[in-house]
Amino acid sequence: MSQLPHYLLLLRVFVAVSLLNELQYRVNFAFQVVHTALSLTVAGAGLAIIFSHTTTLGGWRVEELVMLMGVYYVVLGLMSTFITPGMEQLMDDVRKGTLDYTLTKPVASQFIVSFRQVIPWRLTDVVLGTALVVASAIRLGADIGLAEVAAFLVALGAGTTIVYSFRLLLATLTFWLIRVENIMVIFSSLYEAGRYPVGLYPDWLRALLTFVVPVAFATTVPAEALAGRLTATSLAVTVGVALLLFAAASALWKFGLRHYTGASA
Repeated sequence: MSQLPHYLLLLRVFVAVSLLNELQYRVNFAFQVVHTALSLTVAGAGLAIIFSHTTTLGGWRVEELVMLMGVYYVVLGLMSTFITPGMEQLMDDVRKGTLDYTLTKPVASQFIVSFRQVIPWRLTDVVLGTALVVASAIRLGADIGLAEVAAFLVALGAGTTIVYSFRLLLATLTFWLIRVENIMVIFSSLYEAGRYPVGLYPDWLRALLTFVVPVAFATTVPAEALAGRLTATSLAVTVGVALLLFAAASALWKFGLRHYTGASA
């Protein structure tokens, strides 16, 4: 815990350096905003078409589904900003044997490989996703209280931790496999299913998105918490899964490092 301020300061440095690099290409920011807006528009149009024929979808009201979509973009934005760039750099460094330069830094290796690369423009996904969540919560009004907000924040933190841990597990496989990028692409494709509640999918796909690729914990569970649909038991299970998966990812990372042969070996 005493190291937390140090890591937060280091993360701020990573963000500042990355922002300075990205400011050389400011047009990227405009393109990112347009890309996110178009994506939201297409997804919103899909919901509009669905709800022009019904008032609920699998028991979910339109405000609740818009809220879930907002959660989807918040988690996607956090991953795309802080985690995905570092995971991609990790896989490249392992293949080239240049991970040595990172491992010699006087800081926890898992932290530095996770956060050393940041893409600030992808925070537009977080901002727009948050706007959807807030707008939906306002529409629901009296149905949301402090208990729902607290459960939502806990579930969102746990869900984000689960996605991070799962991505770290996949990226660590690069110590033994050559083309882990293909697995990452499959995961990204499956994550897109998180735009909708997992309860809408067939049993086999629901099980896949819950127990194999834990998309449900990242999107459906936080949305259920804010909508007052989540039980205390389900929230506890989500937090437990987050802790276990994080511990497993960290253990595999340390195990992979012991099998890493870099350029200096």
